[in-house]
Amino acid sequence: MTILSKRILVEVGRSYHRDFDLHILPVTISGECWPEWSSSLSAASRSLAELLPSGVQTRAYSLQEALHWGEPYLFYPVTGLASWVVAMVDQHTVRGGLLGGEVRHQAKGLEESVQGLVDQGVAMSAARLYVARLPIWSAARIREAAMTLEKTFYQISGWKPRLLEENRIKAVQQRQIAEAIEHQKKNGQTVYPIDKERMLLSLIRTGDQNGARRVLNEMLGAMYLFSPKLAVLRARAIEMMGYLTRAAVEDSPLMEPLIERNHQWMQQLVSASDFETLSHVLMQALDDFMQGIYAHGFNVYNPKVSRILDFIAQHYTKPVTLAQIAEATNLSVFRVSHLVKQCTGKSILQHIMQLRIQKARQMLERSSLSCSEIAYELGFCDQSYFIKHFKRLTGTTPRRYCRSTAVPGPSHIAPAVE
Repeated sequence: MTILSKRILVEVGRSYHRDFDLHILPVTISGECWPEWSSSLSAASRSLAELLPSGVQTRAYSLQEALHWGEPYLFYPVTGLASWVVAMVDQHTVRGGLLGGEVRHQAKGLEESVQGLVDQGVAMSAARLYVARLPIWSAARIREAAMTLEKTFYQISGWKPRLLEENRIKAVQQRQIAEAIEHQKKNGQTVYPIDKERMLLSLIRTGDQNGARRVLNEMLGAMYLFSPKLAVLRARAIEMMGYLTRAAVEDSPLMEPLIERNHQWMQQLVSASDFETLSHVLMQALDDFMQGIYAHGFNVYNPKVSRILDFIAQHYTKPVTLAQIAEATNLSVFRVSHLVKQCTGKSILQHIMQLRIQKARQMLERSSLSCSEIAYELGFCDQSYFIKHFKRLTGTTPRRYCRSTAVPGPSHIAPAVE
């Protein structure tokens, strides 16, 4: 685990101040300011967090919300004054938060903010002086600063915020499910949509992961609307996984390993304690299911080829040679290459490359890793080689793909706590 040193925070603060002319302030999980950091600040850079020590609870709550949503959280210490917090997380360990400073929201007046501070015990002269020196920003500028602070911190610290990434995925899924429920209510749909299961399987077969996730969330919304009882939801979820597995095995007997994987996911569905957990397990199961089908293909009927593709699916993120595959499957190098090409129409390298790019798409959607970091984790020799093959197989660059799949920010980027 990387140590959170003052050097890291100083570097983050300098970069952030250079871009936005604001100062950061580290806070603990309980919302208290770091005393060793505050003592080094000049009087001109004192933050509202120090002016209003009574705001500890607000800061602690806002940090918890940032953790829950998996991204920076905007809050209003007093009317018209906006602040935001970025959660500092290393893997699954929460180390505190970073306040991004304060600005005046352009929709509010100066006097309202001054009076808000006075109502909380700040002297009128101090309140007026403080508010007058704050910049006036739009909501778009506020969001830009918050997202930049998060990106800067994780680039400089080198931390991997796995907890935030997982929570962000859950938050996106829950919003999509809520939208599906609302849509179905407006259209008076109260019957479970059986046709969606066939549509989901079709999208899985074509490898359309985003489309499959969207349809799955629509189905989850329909399941909840049909009956919100957890026992019924579990039964529906298990029935859905069973249908997908049966359909896959009917398409190809070599899909039988999916039955065992399906059993493992069903155990997690049975033990899910609430609808949110159930939904998240189903999403994970869907991704795993798609990877299993994609790795084997629907037209593979040779058990030797199945063993080869199993080995590739387990090692594609590392440098894999024909000699290694041949040794693992007790075949000659020539036989490995010939069998895979004959049965699937693709070479070993094509299978490896397609699996890597599919995984890269998931990582671009779910994580804040850079192209170079993703390229390294997936076994590419360099970033340009990764970008070249990503564009060849998807028709676009990683950067453009990331933009096209970005989900609009949730409502917590709008006024939340005031």
